[in-house]
Amino acid sequence: MAKPGRLGVGIIGAGKVGAVLGAALRAAEHAVVGVSAVSDASRERAEALLPGVPVLDVQDIVERSELVLLAVPDDALAGLVKGLAKLGAWQPGQLVAHTSGRFGVGVLHPIRAAGSVPLAMHPAMTFTGMSLDLTRLLDCTFGVTADAAMLPIAQALVVEMGAEPVAIAEGDRTLYHAALAHGSNHLVTLVAQASQLLRDVGVESPERMLGPLLRATLENALASGETALTGPVARGDVGTVAAHAEALREYDAGSAGDVLEAYLAMARATARRAESRGLLKAGQLEALRAALEPGGNHGGELDGGEHDGGPRAPEGQ
Repeated sequence: MAKPGRLGVGIIGAGKVGAVLGAALRAAEHAVVGVSAVSDASRERAEALLPGVPVLDVQDIVERSELVLLAVPDDALAGLVKGLAKLGAWQPGQLVAHTSGRFGVGVLHPIRAAGSVPLAMHPAMTFTGMSLDLTRLLDCTFGVTADAAMLPIAQALVVEMGAEPVAIAEGDRTLYHAALAHGSNHLVTLVAQASQLLRDVGVESPERMLGPLLRATLENALASGETALTGPVARGDVGTVAAHAEALREYDAGSAGDVLEAYLAMARATARRAESRGLLKAGQLEALRAALEPGGNHGGELDGGEHDGGPRAPEGQ
C-alpha cells in the first residue's frame, strides 16, 4: 500500500544533483514519472540511478508531474522558468522546486500566475552523481526557502530524502550560497595548491601527508571554531610568515602560479581573526601586515622571543 501524499515527480536535469535527488525521492516512494537528459553522461546517469524512468522532453515532464524538480545550472534557471510560463506549461497546484543555492523563490515568480507553488531546496553537499551520494544525503542539510504557508512542504520533502531542512530567508540566499562556495570550493583550491607545492619539493604522495592534518583541522574547526586556530600567523611568528611569502613569491615567479595570492589573502584574514581573539598584540598584527604586503617586509622584527613585556617562551604548535 502506497504512503499517503505520494507525488508524481518530474526531474528536469539529470546532472549529478538531479539524478541523485530523484533517486532519493523515489526511495521515499514518490513516483518519478520522467527525467530530461540531453548529454550521453546524463542519460547514463539517469539509467543508473533512475532505472525504468522514461527520458522525456521538458514540456512532457511538466505536463505529467505534480512536483517538478528543476536541477539546472543557476544561469539557466530563470530563462527555463520564463520560457515554460510563456508556453503555458505550468499547472495550478503544481509544486515547482529548484535546487539552486543562489536563488530563493523569487526566480520562480513566473509560475505563480498559473497557480503553481514555488519551493527552493538546495542541498549543502558536493555531489559525485553516483549512488554513494544517497548515503551522504543522510548527513546533509538543505537550505529551504518558500512562502510561509508552503515551507512545511519543502521541509517534509527534504526529511523524506533523509536530510535536514534549514530555513533560509529569501534575501539571504546569495550570502548563504557564498558561504558554502567559499568553504567548499575554495577548500578544493587550497588542497590542490598545497599538494602541488609538496609534489614539487619531492613528496610523492601529498594526499597521505595532507590527509591526517586536514581531516584533524576540519574536525577541530567544526567542533571548536576559531579556538582551533594555530600556526605561525596565530603565534605572531612574523619571520616565518615573511619567509613563507618570499618562498612563494619566488615559486610563483618560476611557475606563473597562483599560490602566493591565495596565501597572502588567507594569512591577512587569519591575522585579523587572531588579533580579534586576543592572540596577537597590535605590534604583531602590524608587523604581519607589513610582511604580507605584495612587496613584502622580510625583516621579521617580531620573530620569536621578544614583545613589550620582555622575553617569553615560545608557544607550542
